[in-house]
Amino acid sequence: MNNNILFFLTPKAMCAFLYDDYTIRQALEKMETAGYAGLPILNRRGEYRGALREGDLLWAMKNMCYMDMRQAEARRIMEIPHRKDNVAVPVTTSMQELVDTAINQNFVPVVDDKGTFIGIVTRRAIVKYLKQQLFPED
Repeated sequence: MNNNILFFLTPKAMCAFLYDDYTIRQALEKMETAGYAGLPILNRRGEYRGALREGDLLWAMKNMCYMDMRQAEARRIMEIPHRKDNVAVPVTTSMQELVDTAINQNFVPVVDDKGTFIGIVTRRAIVKYLKQQLFPED
C-alpha cells in the first residue's frame, strides 16, 4: 500500500475553494459553479480556516438573510455557523490517520508545516485506490 498521502493529494491549483472574506452570495455562486457540496475556506495568506457546506449555506440564507440575495451580499461566510468542520491534517500524516479522518468527512484538507493549505485528499480517491488493490482485474 502506498504510505505517502501526497499520492492521493489533489493540489490546491486544482481545487475549488472559498476565501474567508467572501460574502454568502459569492460562496453560493462559487459552489454552484464548482458543483461540490462542500468547499474549503482559506484566508488570503493561504491558510486553512474551515469548510463550508451546502447545508450551512441553506440555514444561513434562512436565518441570516431571510432568503434575500441583497442581504446575502452583505454577510460574510465566516459569520455562518458550521455544523462541523473538515479537520485538516499535516502533510506528514500517516495513511492510517488519513483514512481515519476520511471516514468522517468527504474530503481531508492537507496543510504544510506552516499551516498553509496545499490541497485535499478526497474519500473517493482513497476508496478508488483500495478498490484497485482489492480487485486489480477491474
